[in-house]
Amino acid sequence: MKRATAYSFSGGLLNTQASFRVNEMDVLLETKIPLKLWKRGKVRDIYEIGDNLLFIATDRISAFDVVFPTGIPHKGKCLNQLSLFWFNKMKDVINNHILESDFEKFPQEARFDELRNRSIIVKKSEPLPVECVIRGYLAGSGWRSYKKTGEICGIKLPKGLKEAEKFEEPLFTPSTKATSGHDENISMEQLEAIVGKETAKELKEKSIEIYLKASEYAEKRGIIIADTKFEFGRVDGELILIDELLTPDSSRFWPMDRYELGTAPESLDKEYLRQYLLKSSWNREPPAPELPEEVVSETSRRYLDIYKRLTGRELDV
Repeated sequence: MKRATAYSFSGGLLNTQASFRVNEMDVLLETKIPLKLWKRGKVRDIYEIGDNLLFIATDRISAFDVVFPTGIPHKGKCLNQLSLFWFNKMKDVINNHILESDFEKFPQEARFDELRNRSIIVKKSEPLPVECVIRGYLAGSGWRSYKKTGEICGIKLPKGLKEAEKFEEPLFTPSTKATSGHDENISMEQLEAIVGKETAKELKEKSIEIYLKASEYAEKRGIIIADTKFEFGRVDGELILIDELLTPDSSRFWPMDRYELGTAPESLDKEYLRQYLLKSSWNREPPAPELPEEVVSETSRRYLDIYKRLTGRELDV
């Protein structure tokens, strides 16, 4: 895998200097634009723009809460556009943080061509310090935990369940949202202690409602949503959805025609990368290794595939 190189250009309508760290495959790894950097996350670069925030989905990828030096082609645009697709579908369930998604309507200081199709302007919110995980099927870390303890996140499950088995009701398994290191699973009681009893109840109800609605739609497109995670915040006291929604970074997608009980189904998401890493010699601690070109290419293919299957259209690159 070729290493990234940086370049600068005079971009945007203000002809202001900005730099974008890319590699030879046009993978965007980092942005530096003339706005105040609010946060550089595992995947997103976030800048202040007036009273709001500019969210930029780069092509960085993380696994086991560690960011890799190798990016994935088209990944950021896939995350951005698929999140917009789902946010729009869920507006009747809960409001979200999006203010503007049309690049042509962005303020001049944010209109760099490199940001087209991979950025949105959102409301500043007060993020809740938890992630709301919904599991519809026994898979991934849940399956590994069940084999060892018969439980997932402290929830006792019936004996004799098989890998990829569907639960009678979706499981709500919240976790902390670590700014560094690994997220940690927490119980409903711990969630209540962090956000309050009423908010915890609302988070659970909304998470399950979103998951069920999304699953019903996805199954009509031949896709099983095995599990996913949501993030919420508050604006003027109102609970809203923030960050991303039902993307291959935050969800496990299985093609229905490849699903087989008792096996780990083929996935169209980040699980392919996780499985590769579990078989590698990497110890799941920083620094992360470079990824082979074959793994990068196959991961990108899966992201593009799930986008097309769910939306019915090609990704706008």
